[in-house]
Amino acid sequence: MSVRVVWLTELGGPDVLVPGDAPDPTPGPGQVVVDVAYAKVTFVETQFRATGFGPFTPEPPMVMGNGVGGVVTAVGAGVDGGLVGRRVVAGTGGSGGYAERVAVEAAAVVDVPDGLGLDTAVAVMADGRTALLLVRAAGLRDGDRVLVEAAAGGVGTLLVQLATAAGAWVVAAADGEPKTRLAFDLGADVAVDYREPGWTGTVRDAAGPLDVVFDGVGGAVGRAAFELLGPGGRMLSYGPGERRVGRSLRGTGEPARRRAGAGVRHAGRAARAHRPGTRGRANGRLRPVIGQRFPLERAADAHAAIESRATVGKTLLVAAAPADEFT
Repeated sequence: MSVRVVWLTELGGPDVLVPGDAPDPTPGPGQVVVDVAYAKVTFVETQFRATGFGPFTPEPPMVMGNGVGGVVTAVGAGVDGGLVGRRVVAGTGGSGGYAERVAVEAAAVVDVPDGLGLDTAVAVMADGRTALLLVRAAGLRDGDRVLVEAAAGGVGTLLVQLATAAGAWVVAAADGEPKTRLAFDLGADVAVDYREPGWTGTVRDAAGPLDVVFDGVGGAVGRAAFELLGPGGRMLSYGPGERRVGRSLRGTGEPARRRAGAGVRHAGRAARAHRPGTRGRANGRLRPVIGQRFPLERAADAHAAIESRATVGKTLLVAAAPADEFT
């Protein structure tokens, strides 16, 4: 038997993602098989597809994808059979997620609470972890003046909500009016288009010196945002822009300003960190934004949309979602 997958056939543009078949996975010791309803797609994956990312170089042909949600249908040796039938989200270990069925480590599986859609759980599983870690690392306090870059992205939309819930005064920066409008809807006090000349002046006039910047863009935008910090301000970079802004800030001679990155590399820690984000959504604290859904076979279109910056919030591939999972 075989399953539907999307193959990365070579490095290049979105068209190198080609639908096809692969052997039906069977669970090894310590593994479970998940019938996939949704797979997440990230900007980092578009870079990985095109050229590789950092020290990681793809070796085509391979199946991409690093996060799925679905139902456990089989377990391997040493795994509790009670997992069968459970709705879960899981990391795939770096590849294999663009598929209708995957085998994953049982330790990477996280139950999805009743009343929470699988689509919502997949949308928040990694971005929620990142946003929570960033907010905790920033030590947000009531009344802090906070700038969230890329405020209409998967992480940014959650950061706007978490910072607002913490009592911060939030400035959202995004590229384009639909995205700034979304940030307002999520609770931002001010929203600016960072493509517009003089956007930093608008932020200064509205907020004064900033206490915290969440930098998800890097480059010139990240460097300009750094200059908006007041003494003792904190800048936390995340995502693919982190390396660029890190280089741009070296040697600035600003000891009073703390710069930090945030991320989780270890799979066990990552799985545990999913839970707070999922619980938060179940309690009504977070509203992950799912801006786009593409059928599994159209993974190339999903990548093209992300690269064109036409997307908002999270982008999902739909493999075999039941009708009541569309929330």
